[in-house]
Amino acid sequence: MAEYGNDALEQVYAARSADELNAAYAAWAAGYDRDTLASGYCLPFQVLAWVSRYVKPDTGPLLDAGCGTGLSGPYLKALGYGAVEGLDFSEDMLKLAGSRGAYDGLKRATLGETLPWADNHFAAFLATGVFTEGHAPASSLTELCRITRPGGIAVFTVRDKIVDSGGFAAVMTDLAARGVWRQIEQSPPFRAFALDEPEVLVTAFVYEVLA
Repeated sequence: MAEYGNDALEQVYAARSADELNAAYAAWAAGYDRDTLASGYCLPFQVLAWVSRYVKPDTGPLLDAGCGTGLSGPYLKALGYGAVEGLDFSEDMLKLAGSRGAYDGLKRATLGETLPWADNHFAAFLATGVFTEGHAPASSLTELCRITRPGGIAVFTVRDKIVDSGGFAAVMTDLAARGVWRQIEQSPPFRAFALDEPEVLVTAFVYEVLA
């Protein structure tokens, strides 16, 4: 998509299957951090404000869902989160995340499918930049709630364009109606890139998992 102004990112958003998306990220992995940070990509850092507001560092393991190259990991550690695990569907991205030395465990898994953790395993999860066009589906939230313990916290961002069209609003409302979680906070839309792409807006959501 031309609006992103980055060939690698255009390939990611042009992917029409999981295999195409995986191939696009594999090709981009080595240059991902440099390219996105040069554009002012701030989500891996901005989301930590909500994590630190609602999740105490000693409450238990935290999942970085769709961790990519692990940009958030070192900063979670710096904030005192001692048990951080990550998942991503890209093996190449996970290798880079592992090189940061900030994760206690990294697993290759796909959001939208059954995740390789037991019920109620995590005290909280964060997911930033993964709920966007052509990426993880809204149904991922149900499975993420399953592996988060009652009283745990969910912090995630959703691209403004797909909150409704991607089914996220419907899934969030359904989970609340069924008593799976309750909303704590919802931000206004804000920029995912501090420098480039001013039209790329996301909304941050914070929920408490109830069951």
